Amino acid sequence: MKNNFDAIVLGVGSMGSATSYYLASRGYSVLGLEQFDIPHDQGSHAGQSRIIRKAYFEHPDYVPLLERAYENWKEIETKTSSQIYFPTGLLYAGKPNDILIKGVRESAEKYSVKVESLSNAQAKDRFPQFKIPESYEVLFEPDAGFVTPERAVLLYVEQAIQAGAHIQTKEKAISWKKEGEIVTVTTTKETYACKKLIITAGPWASNMIPGFSGQLKVTRQIIAWVNPKVRKDFELGQFPCWLIDDHTQPGMYYGFPILPVGKFGGPIGLKVALHYPGQPTDPDAVNRIPSKNDERDLIRAIEKLLPEGYSSTHVMKTCLYTNTPDENFLLDFLPGYNQQVAIAAGFSGHGFKFVSVVGEIMADLAMNGKTDLPIGFLNAQRFNTSV
Repeated sequence: MKNNFDAIVLGVGSMGSATSYYLASRGYSVLGLEQFDIPHDQGSHAGQSRIIRKAYFEHPDYVPLLERAYENWKEIETKTSSQIYFPTGLLYAGKPNDILIKGVRESAEKYSVKVESLSNAQAKDRFPQFKIPESYEVLFEPDAGFVTPERAVLLYVEQAIQAGAHIQTKEKAISWKKEGEIVTVTTTKETYACKKLIITAGPWASNMIPGFSGQLKVTRQIIAWVNPKVRKDFELGQFPCWLIDDHTQPGMYYGFPILPVGKFGGPIGLKVALHYPGQPTDPDAVNRIPSKNDERDLIRAIEKLLPEGYSSTHVMKTCLYTNTPDENFLLDFLPGYNQQVAIAAGFSGHGFKFVSVVGEIMADLAMNGKTDLPIGFLNAQRFNTSV
């Protein structure tokens, strides 16, 4: 293999796999460097399923990016004759003036996203599995659902390789530096050179992005797969994805239907988690063993929101969030490097649904110097970080 490339991608997880694909499919010579296997469960992209939705409560400016993401997911599905996106619908519930319900309504109204408003009686009749407080408002987004993260990563990597990309696993980047018009990357095995460097290193991004370590906080998150009392009521086709704002504490609980392992792989069970930054951690020294407190908190939430949803815990796992101060992404050039280094980082626990569009964006930035997709609100300058 040669050591000189048009572009090097650091981290071939979610965003890196799609970025490698878009670069290679446009005819550029690409090297993707991944310190683990592909896929792996050390970062943020493992776990069988990720919610995808358009009525984005976090910020309405994400909606145009999501519309493009849906198009790009369809494109890779068609290209590979595989299904990645599964529409199950998504139930939202929370206090009418909480950020979740207000934000969903705002994005839906601004961009004409189809969202149904359900009375408590309608919600109970349609989704009897839930016990929703009378004071909560209930919304339902029929075109929301989930995407399969491991399958998506593998498909993008496979297509990148078929388009000519070199993807190296078990090879960790140690350092990089800009020398004139060339960027060199030193790994545990070799030194490579490129015209453009794209850093998509997930929880390890802060180690690779000068000046941004203080803006990227990695936290440990807990996910559980549990056995409900009546399994068939919670299986795919009978139960939607859901996101509920618990007004009694920070964060939102979310979950998925039980997925048949013959089609989706494991783990087995009803998947549930809390969307809220957990304990800060070092990505190289994560406590991967969930505690009894971790389990107890999730069980309490399940029993409160899904009365028949818990009989026993089947599997518990950890994953990582990489949080920015405002919980919005970083998609930009790294300041001070003459547009030779682009960064995609800080996805704050809500990034995977954007993989298909972030790959396109990063290829645009790196090789064209700009993108037509609306990412101005995700710029690096908003943190006033000097390099």
